[in-house]
Amino acid sequence: MRVPHGKQWAGTFGLLLPWLITFAMFWLYPLAHSAFLSFHDYNPLSGAMDFVGGLHFLRLFSDADFLQALKNTFVFVVGTVPVTTILALALALGVNRKLPLRGLFRAGFFVPTLTATVVVALLFVHLYTQGGYLHTLARMLGLAEADRGLLLDERAALLSVMAMDIWVSAGYYMLLFLAGLQQIPRDLYDQADLCGASAWQKLRLVTLPLLKPMTLYVVLINTIKSFQIFTEIFVMTQGGPVGATSTVVYFVYREGFEKFRMGYASAAAYVLFFVILAVSIIQARLFGFFQRAER
Repeated sequence: MRVPHGKQWAGTFGLLLPWLITFAMFWLYPLAHSAFLSFHDYNPLSGAMDFVGGLHFLRLFSDADFLQALKNTFVFVVGTVPVTTILALALALGVNRKLPLRGLFRAGFFVPTLTATVVVALLFVHLYTQGGYLHTLARMLGLAEADRGLLLDERAALLSVMAMDIWVSAGYYMLLFLAGLQQIPRDLYDQADLCGASAWQKLRLVTLPLLKPMTLYVVLINTIKSFQIFTEIFVMTQGGPVGATSTVVYFVYREGFEKFRMGYASAAAYVLFFVILAVSIIQARLFGFFQRAER
């Protein structure tokens, strides 16, 4: 018996209703409320709210703290995304071969991703601190003075957090690349072997072109995650020393939940939202995503 079209829609909507309610409560409403707050001066302690228009957005681009946080965030993204992507691809190519203990290597590279970010950050704080393993090793090798840890050095603090992020993230993106590699038909490699193609030619002409959609996905989600870096900064440096590791999300947290300037924090969050949107569109265009969609 055929179900009437109207009842099909009612049934589908009924199944989706719990998700739609959750989506509206925890995504749409906060997004809209944050946009509303960005045009107001609002202090949650006093409850006072005054309309200021676009003043917050204008102030942001003359705020030295915000500009420093924005610069640090871009440095973090540019410094981690390419390195993590290349490292993850290299690891995926390695563990995709028929090697002894291949499963052990796959699991070993992926384990850091399963560990809570706070736990990893605390471990690296001990590694980087004065008297920690890395600092002691560097002193033994005569590479550094034992006067302070890496996280207290303005030149090394952000780089140290970036190194930790690359180490943690590479295993996850390796798994995504590995899934993409295993979808490539083996026949293409056999044909390349018959044509006398070298390993580099097979990588350049077969593997990388067919991995392009997965590469775009990895780059996009890694870029978005890197722009939103917060937990590592909060646990390891709290934006120091002297703002050297402050990021936009940490700036939003500090303005909203320490200084209670919710409107100003919401404006900063929306600036970051549009920056991420613009960068994501540029990346998609560079990978030819829109051309394929049009075809």
